[in-house]
Amino acid sequence: KCSDLKINNLLTDNLCLVSFPGCEKDVLIDILTQRCNSQRLMIAEAYRDTYGRDLMTDLKENLSHHFKEVMVGLMYPPASYDAHELWHALKGVNTEEKCLIDILASRSNMEIFQMKEAYLTQYTNDLQQDIDSETSGHFRDTLMNLAQGTRMEGYADPSTAAQDAMILWEACQQKTGEHKNMLQMILCNRSYQQLWMVFQEFQNISGQDLVDAINDCYDGYFQELLVAIVLCVRDKPSYFAYRLHNAIHVSSCSSSHIIKNSFLFLFACLLLNSYTSICSVFELR
Repeated sequence: KCSDLKINNLLTDNLCLVSFPGCEKDVLIDILTQRCNSQRLMIAEAYRDTYGRDLMTDLKENLSHHFKEVMVGLMYPPASYDAHELWHALKGVNTEEKCLIDILASRSNMEIFQMKEAYLTQYTNDLQQDIDSETSGHFRDTLMNLAQGTRMEGYADPSTAAQDAMILWEACQQKTGEHKNMLQMILCNRSYQQLWMVFQEFQNISGQDLVDAINDCYDGYFQELLVAIVLCVRDKPSYFAYRLHNAIHVSSCSSSHIIKNSFLFLFACLLLNSYTSICSVFELR
């Protein structure tokens, strides 16, 4: 939780230098990276009131390259940043499936509701309609299910866990369209508490971890999405650390991709209040 902010002490005359070419980068780094998201939004409001200028616009106009990406990204509220990334993932030159996976597999019902509202406000488009038109197959169906934001919360029924686990096991064996639908329905709609029990029952029934079973039976983005859901249900900080580690250490990964992954995970961990946990897991890799 952010502490109370004394805006007048933070918003010094130095911050106004962002509106001029050659602005003080060290000042920006010190002010914007040392505050939480809600504090940065307060700074932007005070900046507008004090100087009559929009801070994000000044950042975009007077910074360049990856430094601009980082500074501008810091100024988005989490839901707005998710909406921004989803829009570009869906409406860019090529659909960025991994971005869709990282966001939709990891967000809660409330976060999904907020990002859909932000998406509609920022782009006057319906997120689910865009997902439907820009993706296909069972990958699309699973994304659409997640985008509904209707996962059960806080409910667990031990008596049905074994039944759900058996359905997952059959879906990994038979791989028909019907079984794929049942698999994604369970993973997208059961509560995290229920799924923890289902995963254990699956291990008991099959003698195999569910992630390994999915990897053995499916491929493509559908497989990646299912695995991401399972990993996020188990431990979101570990999932974010794993993805960020890969983004940094894969030789073909661009700086822009690393920045994008960092912000997707940063905003997720702010909502989770788990940034320390993510850093701890990352250090172990």
